[in-house]
Amino acid sequence: MNALERTLGLIKPDAVQAGHIGKILDHILMRGFRIVGMRMLRLSRTAAENFYFMHRGRPFFESLIDFITSGPLVAFVLEREGAVHAYRELMGATDPAKAAPGTLRALFGTNVERNAVHGSDSPESARREIAFFFSEMELMFPLVEQKIPAEL
Repeated sequence: MNALERTLGLIKPDAVQAGHIGKILDHILMRGFRIVGMRMLRLSRTAAENFYFMHRGRPFFESLIDFITSGPLVAFVLEREGAVHAYRELMGATDPAKAAPGTLRALFGTNVERNAVHGSDSPESARREIAFFFSEMELMFPLVEQKIPAEL
């Protein structure tokens, strides 16, 4: 059995603009994920460059930054056993044309860049990416049950 973990998900500007937020979230919830934090926002160019720092210098970097800052997106934190792997499977291949039928990218993506959703690729990336968008205080449930002091 996999351990309870969290992962970050994004509904990218193409899917937000197309009105797919509810449909995407419905697919996610039907797969047993719990949404523990969510917000809609528009990334500044600086924030987007910081978020995608690992792609700096690659040929698609400027196009990626232009796209991800082109409109609002929805950031959310998902929780369940094996969340990172399970959400990656639900998203499907980066190229929607190669994504398995029924995956989010096959259903809602249009091409490699406009592929509707993002998800963390490892537990380490998930921790970094979640912290980029959310403070621990903003998340609805602790990952590990904690005792809250009576004086709070």
